[in-house]
Amino acid sequence: MDIHEIIEQLPHRYPFLLVDRVLECEPGKLIHAYKNVTINEPFFAGHFPHYPVMPGVLILEALAQAAGILSFKTLGEKPDMTSLFYFVGIDKARFKKTVAAGDQLHLHVEIQRQFRNIWKFEAAARVDGEIVAEAELMCAKSNLVRTPG
Repeated sequence: MDIHEIIEQLPHRYPFLLVDRVLECEPGKLIHAYKNVTINEPFFAGHFPHYPVMPGVLILEALAQAAGILSFKTLGEKPDMTSLFYFVGIDKARFKKTVAAGDQLHLHVEIQRQFRNIWKFEAAARVDGEIVAEAELMCAKSNLVRTPG
C-alpha cells in the first residue's frame, strides 16, 4: 500500500500520520509497514535538540496505526465519520534502542485475538532488523453517534 491507500485506511493526517508504506498485509493475521524517520519531524525540535530521538510513545502510536490499518482491512471497512479504532491499552511495552533521524522504522503487528469490538495485537518495531520497541496493544472499535447541532 502506498501513502494514498494508507490515507484511505487511517483517519490520521500530518503531522500525526506515522505510517509511510505497507509492505505486507494479510487481513486477519498480520501487517508489515514502515515509517521513514527524517530530521524534519516536528518532535525533533524538542526531543532532544542536541540529540534527536523519536519519542517512545510515538513509536507505540506508529505500531497502533499499523494495527488500525490491519483491523480495517480485516473487517473490509474504511474509517468514516461514524467509526474509528481507539488505542485502549498497552501491556509489556519495552524500549530496547533509540530511533533517530535517518532510520527506517519497520512496524510488525500480528492479531492475537478479537472479541466483539476489542482487538489485541502483538507488535514490534525494528530498525535494521533489530527490535527497538515491542508491546502488546489493545484497540477498540467505536461506533460514533453524531448528534445534530
